[in-house]
Amino acid sequence: MLESKYLKDDIQNIQKLMTIPALRNFETKNLGKLLRLSKIRRYDDGEAIIKEGDRDQWLYFLLAGKIRIEKGGMEIATTDKTGEMFGEMRLIDNLSRSASVFAVGPTVALAVDTSGGAGRSGLEDERAEFLVLLYRMFAEYVSTRLRLTNDELIAAKKRLGEL
Repeated sequence: MLESKYLKDDIQNIQKLMTIPALRNFETKNLGKLLRLSKIRRYDDGEAIIKEGDRDQWLYFLLAGKIRIEKGGMEIATTDKTGEMFGEMRLIDNLSRSASVFAVGPTVALAVDTSGGAGRSGLEDERAEFLVLLYRMFAEYVSTRLRLTNDELIAAKKRLGEL
């Protein structure tokens, strides 16, 4: 993995964040906070981004490439959707990582340090506000995923009934 330093909250970086659907509706000042806690990470094909069982504090947004999600060595899903958020479940329930995520081909992700800058000079006072931002983002994202899962469940039940 190649990793940048923490990003700067300049207008160009903020405009790039606004292209990510999950972040599109956030205020510029909040996107600036997110940037100051973020790094760009580049992964090679097959490289682990998240390992099942780990307890790290990183949240990811897919910027380029493709990811494969596995649980217990079995593939759950793949996606190449730019802006896709992953790694959020650990941050919501504070349990260990429930699945592994691997790069499929060269992959670039925005990695957000969800500790809210704890221990980093000048950012401690923003921690509470940052966590509110994250939880709002999670709530919207999990709601969307739940709706999609419900639709998939109904479609699977209809197919099962037809068999």
